Amino acid sequence: MRKADPNKRGELLVKCFECFCKNGIEGTSTQKLADACGMSSGNIFHYFRTKDEIIIDATAYCMAKVEDDFMANAPTDFKDIRRFLQEIPYWTAEKHGEKYRFMYQVYTSPKYREYGKKFFQGVTERYTEYAKSLEPAIGIPWKIIQPLIYIFVRASVHYALFEDEDYLKPQLKLIDDVLPLLAEKYGVAKRDE
Repeated sequence: MRKADPNKRGELLVKCFECFCKNGIEGTSTQKLADACGMSSGNIFHYFRTKDEIIIDATAYCMAKVEDDFMANAPTDFKDIRRFLQEIPYWTAEKHGEKYRFMYQVYTSPKYREYGKKFFQGVTERYTEYAKSLEPAIGIPWKIIQPLIYIFVRASVHYALFEDEDYLKPQLKLIDDVLPLLAEKYGVAKRDE
């Protein structure tokens, strides 16, 4: 395996991930991956040692990009939380549903479970930093924001996987019902009703 240009490797990870999302693990041959990358099946192994490495690295790399995309839509202030709650679950289902389905196929497989545990430890760290970054914008302590993020993200991902509004809506309502209490407790200007 030659030392790959990180930008080229990232580009290949994205193309491979998209191919896996369309075809699943079992339905994605080395040839399909190579075709998606515009190269021969032998050439792909100049960038990756094994198909397992492609699966592991592409999933972690691309799902971190999905998180970044999700977080880029963060509420800008307390009043913006309602927009975030109403729009993001549907947006992420449409834009990233296929990616979430593949991620769970990978990380729930006994073969890749340890990689999933490592990835989700990173998720916890990233959500902690995300909560800390939101604290000044929305006026609620990050230790309160963090569990609300967990509830919201899990409900959104579940919706992206299964389009189950009966699961999504009660969790969104819980968060929405808690917001006025938090606004009062922490002296945040009340959101528009």
